Order: sequence, then structure tokens, then C-alpha cells
Amino acid sequence: MYYVYAISSEKHNYIYVGLTHDLEVRIKRHNDGRERTTKHYKPFELIYSEVCETRPEARIREKYWKSGAGKEKLRKLRDSQK
Repeated sequence: MYYVYAISSEKHNYIYVGLTHDLEVRIKRHNDGRERTTKHYKPFELIYSEVCETRPEARIREKYWKSGAGKEKLRKLRDSQK
């Protein structure tokens, strides 16, 4: 099983989308500053996640959420949670 997830920086206007097989560990790595691409934007909160059966399926979903339409939906979701 794989997870596609989106996290939002609590201090910056930044949303990161990724995929992993262990969601808890991955988010902890982001918040601990152990991921080079996100360490300058921590701390993060999880704003979205979905479960996929296979890595190729998860990769397709990750690509969608990284697209313009997907990012716009994530911004609306993040803003509605505030």
C-alpha cells in the first residue's frame, strides 16, 4: 500500500505533495527537517492523503495533485480548514 499526501507549511504559503509507504514516518521526517526540499518551510500539517494499492497508481495520483488543477484544489482545501 502507498499513500499520496499533501502537507502545508504553517508559516509559508507552500504545499508539498509526495508519496510514501509509511505516512507517519514521512511526515515526521518533513517536520524534523530531514528532507532537503522541505526543511526551510517546516513545520507542516497534513491537509490531504489517499491510499493507493500500487506504486504506479500512487505515482499517477501524485502527478495529478502536483498539476495546476490539483494544486488549486489543495489550496482551496487548505484554506477551508483554517
